[in-house]
Amino acid sequence: MTGKEVLSALPRMSLVAAVVLLTGCSGSPAGPGWTAQPATSGAAISGSAAPGPTSGTASASPDAGGTVPAPASATAGEPQGAATAASWKTYSDPARTVSFDLPADWIAQSVAPEEGVLPGGLKIEVKKPDGTFVAALRTGLPPSNVDCPDNARHPYTVISSVPFELSVPGGEGTIPPRMVYRVIQGYRYFGSYGITNLVGGTDGQACGLRNVVRGPAGKGDYSFGDLVTLKAFAPDEKVAPAKAFDTLGQAAQYVNESADFANVQRMLMSLKVKN
Repeated sequence: MTGKEVLSALPRMSLVAAVVLLTGCSGSPAGPGWTAQPATSGAAISGSAAPGPTSGTASASPDAGGTVPAPASATAGEPQGAATAASWKTYSDPARTVSFDLPADWIAQSVAPEEGVLPGGLKIEVKKPDGTFVAALRTGLPPSNVDCPDNARHPYTVISSVPFELSVPGGEGTIPPRMVYRVIQGYRYFGSYGITNLVGGTDGQACGLRNVVRGPAGKGDYSFGDLVTLKAFAPDEKVAPAKAFDTLGQAAQYVNESADFANVQRMLMSLKVKN
């Protein structure tokens, strides 16, 4: 098995807040501070390489496994930021098919899913108290296998890839589930977080990076993150909710030091799917 998301030597992490399968949101006590485990080389990058052109090559050549190695100034081994939310609660949909933990002051709300979602599909948006979008949990997504011609591929880098326990009945991916932060290179470096059990691309390049976990046949896939698919945006396109960086170092700094990212990471990795 090959792929950028398969990073050896990442220890398995425990979830802090137990998931309580109740309708709506219920309070739960805060656990100890959440700190992501150190990443291996290539997972946390603090270099300051300038972004290349949209059709350019990666700032470092991929190794045989498809992982772009970190520059010499990488901060591999340094811990990522700890979650700062004082208390957490658990959200579950009315049918109790999915649940996840989130900071007590964040808002989880079920909204109408996009067109094309399979019957029974859900869309649950998570926002901060001020209305800032954080992530969306989508279920029932139809499988997507989009052609990716060579002239549309872009270099990408895995900034963070952390394994976690997620059992999806009948779902088969190409790698074990990971919570990832990946950056694709266009006129800037565009970053996105989400869960996946699919390899992003081959030879360190992709047309789009899907934050998707394969679900059972006929039931659709799952996505929990800021975007379903991260791509290299055009200058006239809206980037949000993805983030844009001038360097890979800035992306790594966001992952390693942002309390917001640490809170998001804990939330995404707490997802439970009913068997």
